[in-house]
Amino acid sequence: MTADGFPQLLFITSSRIGDAVLSSGVLAQWVDAHPKGRVTVACGPLAAPLFADLPQLERLHPMVRSGRTGHWWQLWRASAERRWSAVIDLRGSLFAWSVRADRRLICRAEKRREHRIEELARQLSLPSLPAPRLWVSEQRQRVADTRLGNGPPVLAVGPSANWGAKQWPAERFAEAVTRLTDPDGILPGGRVAIFGAAAEREQAKPVLEAVPEDRRIDCIGTPDLLDAFALLRRCSFYFGNDSGMMHMAAAAGIPTLGLFGPSPEWRYGPWGERAAVVRTVESYDALVTDNPAFDHRRGDTLMGSLTVDAVMTAARQLYGRTSACLHGAAG
Repeated sequence: MTADGFPQLLFITSSRIGDAVLSSGVLAQWVDAHPKGRVTVACGPLAAPLFADLPQLERLHPMVRSGRTGHWWQLWRASAERRWSAVIDLRGSLFAWSVRADRRLICRAEKRREHRIEELARQLSLPSLPAPRLWVSEQRQRVADTRLGNGPPVLAVGPSANWGAKQWPAERFAEAVTRLTDPDGILPGGRVAIFGAAAEREQAKPVLEAVPEDRRIDCIGTPDLLDAFALLRRCSFYFGNDSGMMHMAAAAGIPTLGLFGPSPEWRYGPWGERAAVVRTVESYDALVTDNPAFDHRRGDTLMGSLTVDAVMTAARQLYGRTSACLHGAAG
């Protein structure tokens, strides 16, 4: 408890953006149950900005890796003096037992064929499946709304991935964008917002060049993850590779189509009623588990059997079953 009697949570989550987004529903359930609680979030520096606008946030502790255990020692020194109402450790470490706490919830990854959201709910005995949720300040959302302004609906695209084998060819993204916004597409005449990190601009270049300048919204290198999330909330549809941005789009509540190949959609597919996946002809097991030649460090794609036609069909199906809820998102 804090000096004023409010509960305190130490929430330890992933270094990876996508995993951190998937874990956010666990945090959301706790703050819903403790609206006056105070939260310290500890996670990797890349994912830390995701939690910056949490209203109950007291402290954000980026865990910068230092040797094998240095980052854990730094967290212990920052948290050992308190008695926590709860420690939620989603990294599956022993850390929760090193600090004083009234309650400890620890989740360790297991080799079960289940989605990460389902695993979190099962291991932590949560009252319901923890749907991801991110928080955005009113000021941040106003800036995003001003940037997009009024106009045709926005198609959001995530053409990059954190390793090459998961990346659908950029020229296919360019063709799909053109077809999705042509007169027969799901968003005829729509604007196109292209998302990705600054270092991924070269990967996204064919997509950028395929969109006329008057309909192009270049979000490559948007400086803050929550700024990108605020923009995604105003979009009408998202499709992209398996990535952190894909999970952010799903958490934003917009129809989100994830493109999968050498990663398991049953484990890391975008979560929610407005989410769907389309994958390569080959299964994940065929590409990875049962493939002795698989090496994630290779830069060449393993998404070649996923055709533009297959993506178009999946996009139309997803948009068709969700479009009735989209009128307020068109902007």
